[in-house]
Amino acid sequence: QVQLVESGGGLVQAGGSLRLSCAASGRTFSIYSTAWFRQAPGKEREFVAAMRWNGNIYYVDSVKGRFTISRDDAKNTVYLQMNSLKPEDTAVYYCALTPGYPADYYYTGSYSYWGQGTQVTVSS
Repeated sequence: QVQLVESGGGLVQAGGSLRLSCAASGRTFSIYSTAWFRQAPGKEREFVAAMRWNGNIYYVDSVKGRFTISRDDAKNTVYLQMNSLKPEDTAVYYCALTPGYPADYYYTGSYSYWGQGTQVTVSS
């Protein structure tokens, strides 16, 4: 099993920044993909960003140029740097991990392991 623990969420004013962290422990994989999703109240969980083992990175259009996904392999941690935050970014943010290279990296069903989520609230 893999355990994912997110941290770094909080309350920030519009235009501010936050950095989310996702620490992984337990079983390890030689090839894996990680991603961030978010879920706002009353809405479905949506894709935010993904990084494949080979370094390929993908973002949803609404966060391109503002969010950056990265990882520190030595710390088994994935990050999501969020800049120029907007009220519409308010949501619970979840990290996800799966072995291999899912073709549908934007699909929740492509990921086997999930964190518990961290709340991000952006005030106007």
